[in-house]
Order: sequence, then C-alpha cells, then structure tokens
Amino acid sequence: MVAAKKSAMLTITQTKSAITQKPAARKTLRALGLTKIGASVQQADVPTVRGMIRTVAHLVTVEEVK
Repeated sequence: MVAAKKSAMLTITQTKSAITQKPAARKTLRALGLTKIGASVQQADVPTVRGMIRTVAHLVTVEEVK
C-alpha cells in the first residue's frame, strides 16, 4: 500500500482590497477563503491553489508553513 504524500501548507494573507478588482479576482479571493484585508487562511500547496494565488498575486502575500 502506498502512503499518501503530505503536501506543504501555505499561509495566504489578503493585503489589498478587492473592491476595484474584476469579478473573477473577487470570486477567487472568496474561493480561497479570504473576505477582509488582513485575513489569513492556510491552504495545501497544490497546483490548483497555486494557480488561484497567481490570479490574485497583486492582492495577497504567501508564506510557506514549516
């Protein structure tokens, strides 16, 4: 039996407002679980989350959790 590989975790913090952004960027922030400036969430470091982060990179900061 193959053990599941544990993926690293990322801490994503919203640093800028989504008010003036396009609807797609606002929806991406909501999908990541971010609602307010200063809010932080932890997500798994997987390609789908990395793609979402790339979409809103100008609004968030990302740190890898050790």
